[in-house]
Amino acid sequence: MKKGSRIVAFLLLVVLLFAGMGLTYKKVVKDVNLGLDLQGGFEVLYQVNPLQKGDKVDDKAVKATAKTLENRVNVLGVSEPKIQVEDKNRIRVQLAGVKNQSQARDILSSQANLTIRDANDHVMLTGKDLKQGSAKQEFKQNTNQPAVTFKVKDSDKFRKVTEKISKKRENMMVVWLDYEKGDSYHKEKKKEENHKKPKYVSAASVDKPINSDSVEISGNFNGEEGVKKAKQIADLLNSGSLPVDLKEIYSNSVGAQFGQDALNKTVFASLIGIAAIYLFMIGFYRLPGLVATIALTAYIYLTLLAFNFISGVLTLPGLAALVLGVGMAVDANIIMYERIKDELKIGRTLKQAYKKANKSSFLTIVDAQLTTVIAAAVLFFFGESSVKGFATMLLLGILMIFVTAVFLSRGLLSLLVSSNFFKKSKWLFGVNKKNVHDINEGKDVHDLKTPYERINFMKLAKPLLSLSVLILLVGTIILFIFKLNLGIDFSSGTRVDFDSKDQVSDKKVTKVLEQKDFKPDQVSIGGNGKQGTVQFKKDLSKDEVSKVKSTIKDEFGKDPSVNTVSPVIGQELAKNAMLALAYAAIGIILYVTFRFEWRMGLASILSLLHDAFMIVAVFSLFRLEVDITFIAAVLTIIGYSINDTIVTFDRVRENLRKVKVITDKSQIDDIVNRSIRQTMTRSITTVLTVVIVVIALLILGASSIFNFSLALLIGLISGVFSSVFVAVPLWGIMKKRQLKKSDNNKLVVHKKKKSNDEKILV
Repeated sequence: MKKGSRIVAFLLLVVLLFAGMGLTYKKVVKDVNLGLDLQGGFEVLYQVNPLQKGDKVDDKAVKATAKTLENRVNVLGVSEPKIQVEDKNRIRVQLAGVKNQSQARDILSSQANLTIRDANDHVMLTGKDLKQGSAKQEFKQNTNQPAVTFKVKDSDKFRKVTEKISKKRENMMVVWLDYEKGDSYHKEKKKEENHKKPKYVSAASVDKPINSDSVEISGNFNGEEGVKKAKQIADLLNSGSLPVDLKEIYSNSVGAQFGQDALNKTVFASLIGIAAIYLFMIGFYRLPGLVATIALTAYIYLTLLAFNFISGVLTLPGLAALVLGVGMAVDANIIMYERIKDELKIGRTLKQAYKKANKSSFLTIVDAQLTTVIAAAVLFFFGESSVKGFATMLLLGILMIFVTAVFLSRGLLSLLVSSNFFKKSKWLFGVNKKNVHDINEGKDVHDLKTPYERINFMKLAKPLLSLSVLILLVGTIILFIFKLNLGIDFSSGTRVDFDSKDQVSDKKVTKVLEQKDFKPDQVSIGGNGKQGTVQFKKDLSKDEVSKVKSTIKDEFGKDPSVNTVSPVIGQELAKNAMLALAYAAIGIILYVTFRFEWRMGLASILSLLHDAFMIVAVFSLFRLEVDITFIAAVLTIIGYSINDTIVTFDRVRENLRKVKVITDKSQIDDIVNRSIRQTMTRSITTVLTVVIVVIALLILGASSIFNFSLALLIGLISGVFSSVFVAVPLWGIMKKRQLKKSDNNKLVVHKKKKSNDEKILV
């Protein structure tokens, strides 16, 4: 009865879990807030400067400007706009899903500084003379043509102005919006005569004084566009003029179709990668692998649910972080499953093996995940936009790993184990009967033979370390000669990414842009000839961006993604990236030193620097572009590589506890070799599961995260190498030196305290 009840409880829990997810997953997915790169939209960062010389911009002026921008965004009808006041007098505006991005840009940046001037451009009235909120769009009774009307505060003043204008030879009352120095009525009139759009809003002749407080602007609003223009002007006047000058220092504009394509490709790649992980886990670990797939499915669902709860914005790198988290959740399961297999091999019963593995693997998992938290936290505090989204998803993912991979997975496995239904079926836990010892033999898990017994890792370490040093030296020379191919995030400029309906060549793209007076500095074509990237070394103005977008869309059929970064932002991003790497390294070395010993901390950081520099060297050699997501990839690898190193050092610590005193260097070699051999299967299987996902993202994912995925792949392979052949052997070398310098060539590894707890001496 007990046996059956535990199995029934397991099945009931699984059914309830999947029923709950199945009934609500559509709502969860629907509620996910997609970022600009996944649904299209517009993001701009403004530097708030004084409008006139001598003016000062204080917090009050910046907040007032943000409020005005918010009023203008409401006019656009964008759902959930995001307007943030940032340090250094900056305002970031994010409008996901906005349909007419050019209109949004114009409305946001227009000063709404209305002036009424004569034909010689002398100011007669300003926006201060308007009644606040009086502007509205109307249609003239006779012609049904759109017009804008507004009221002035002082009708007597308006009568005097119109009287003065009526007496002039050119009796024109010219209405300007955002008049700039150098603008001229006569110059703009010539444009109008040549059927071109003038900069002024309207110009009307005044034959006699107007005895009214109402002003009408008409005559320049033709067709459907004219109706929209009239409404836009009325809304702008009512939203108020900006008391400051706004300068664009960063912008990102993504076409809706471009975003949708990127989302579809990356989701498809993610599903392929996750499905491959599921098959691998079930095939390699069997029954525990099945439990892991249940927990991993819950992990994805709960992470998205939590992400919605905090109103997170899902970006492409964020989606990659979710999928990467699946690999990390797999790792938490693998650590425990490998422990169960070891305990079963020495002859323990299934219940005993589960209990022992549960206890011994918990702290290893905590140590491994907390080091990744350090890297993710640094990304969160130093990152912007999509990088912050990546860090948020990574941090949430780590939290959900404890909920699912630690508690849910263990709870479900506990029901299966305690049912006694599988107590004689050790093959279901990936253990071959011929490898199982009798418990009476007194074997310990540390005495078990592994498939890697013939490999002397400590002996191989020296030549491989030398090879690594050589590679790093060559990498340094390559970096010195070629330098890094810095993207616009760090070097400033404008980048245009687009998809084409038909195949294109770089010559064709260049020719199309040059016909519109744009000279690109670099054009590259990928994606079977249907994806293009154009780069300009200068940051294009908003009008130039609008022109480039319309040119690309008209010629190649799809709205592109345009990213513009000013030199100021480029320098700041580069500085923040360096600080992020430094802080992550310091945080990790402090944590490892606290949890283990300083030699392990130092060896860990040296191996991390090895991994980071390896990625940098490859990107430099092959001239791959380095952007802000590259830094996210490097920091992720730092967190992931230290994860692998921590697991191996945890075994080193366990093996050290079996030794009371070290008197010979061969003992240190033995500890290093045994520790690496015992964790080698876990290292390979863990990195293999993550590599599967990354390769899927690399081949099938969106082109915009290709370099990000490639950096992850290089780092993952380098990370396994450095954990096995750099970090742990380096610790062994330093430990030998400690032994050499010790009294009587004797190293006390641990000693008993009064509480009978063991403590490793550093």
